[in-house]
Amino acid sequence: MRLFIESPLAVLADGAENGIVVEDGRIAELVPKGAAPVGPVDARFDAREHVLLPGLINTHHHFYQTLTRAHPQAIDKELFPWLQALYPIWARLDPDAFRLSVRLALTELLMSGCTTAADHHYLFPEGLGHAIDIEAEEAQALGMRVTLTRGSMNLSVKDGGLPPDSVVQDEDEILADCERLIGRHHDLSEGAMVRIALAPCSPFSVTKSLMRQSAELAERHDCRLHTHLGETEDENRFCEEVFGCRPVDYLEEVGWLGTRTWLAHGIHFTTEECRRLGAHKVGVCHCPASNAVLASGFCPVNELRAAGSPVGLGVDGSASNDASNLIEAARHALMVGRLNYRSAEAVTARDVLRMGTEGSAACLGRDDIGRIAVGMQADLALFRLDELRFSGAHDPIAALVLCGATRADRVMVRGDWRVVDGLPVGVDVERLRREHGAAALQFA
Repeated sequence: MRLFIESPLAVLADGAENGIVVEDGRIAELVPKGAAPVGPVDARFDAREHVLLPGLINTHHHFYQTLTRAHPQAIDKELFPWLQALYPIWARLDPDAFRLSVRLALTELLMSGCTTAADHHYLFPEGLGHAIDIEAEEAQALGMRVTLTRGSMNLSVKDGGLPPDSVVQDEDEILADCERLIGRHHDLSEGAMVRIALAPCSPFSVTKSLMRQSAELAERHDCRLHTHLGETEDENRFCEEVFGCRPVDYLEEVGWLGTRTWLAHGIHFTTEECRRLGAHKVGVCHCPASNAVLASGFCPVNELRAAGSPVGLGVDGSASNDASNLIEAARHALMVGRLNYRSAEAVTARDVLRMGTEGSAACLGRDDIGRIAVGMQADLALFRLDELRFSGAHDPIAALVLCGATRADRVMVRGDWRVVDGLPVGVDVERLRREHGAAALQFA
């Protein structure tokens, strides 16, 4: 079926002013201003009251953390004490609570206009060995694309790391499960709905050996690499004291300084380190809300982009954001960016939307999503401007960011509507809220 999404109020694409045609899950045609589709259409969607964006792409999250938002033991702390407060609580994760945490995080993202999400899951307490499989099942049920990163921690307090002994795993166990997940879920085809990446958690929770082995495994199976890096000054000091080098030097030493890699946060890099990362096309996920909540600092997005690094957007974990809303993250990126650069022109509304679409797609190594263009996957987010906050707005695209959009009216993934009239198709939102809230009580 050829669906004509016609006459949008505004569209984040050139040459599609009068809409787009979707066919077989792809964008088949762009319709310029004053024109009509070249071929026949089977159905039409009147988008005159909608701003049309490529589906937003989230490149860093921790789904399970929806169970511990605004936790009294962790609020008002910076990263290291925040983690030390929450690790023992997270160690109580069980499969049922975890499944609900994933379902809620994905649903919240979808309702915010997100069509593809990357999750970084690195906690595997007893009984939760199939956490990534659970995530794949939940994403399939919602019809969302995902890059699921098999996270890991094998450097505990007794080894000089940060995590408690109860939440780390043995290196051989980690690598064997990575192999299993790649074999079961990793799809490299165009339009893939699930891909696997390998994601040792951070310099203060994994060994150099695990980093090197993960890089070799990723090369062998053609998958991507992800980790936290450059998030805090504490991390820089840890790397210097334990490894005798700064985080970017550490990254190079373990074989991660390459195009397969994208990093979470990337705050405390020097200008020269930004140039090195850019020269190797290492991607960086900007997490503005988490960076602000934990007082971690400002990501040098402009220096990284100028150097050649893809820069995407992420909501980060819902215990440090404390939300899973990607259109809100775009607004946070604008505000934080202007504060950082002390310039109203340094970061624009269109800049942050492109971070959350094209930039994020590049971080995930995908060239089939992130843009509205012929041949791309039909992943779309449509927003209405009918709330009071938008009244009087003259630039509809800028208004989404500047006036604070929070919820998409329609969301399409692979040509299928997954959100209609602001609600996810096939999801009882009230029931989900009730069941998830009950599950969260065990983490009080």
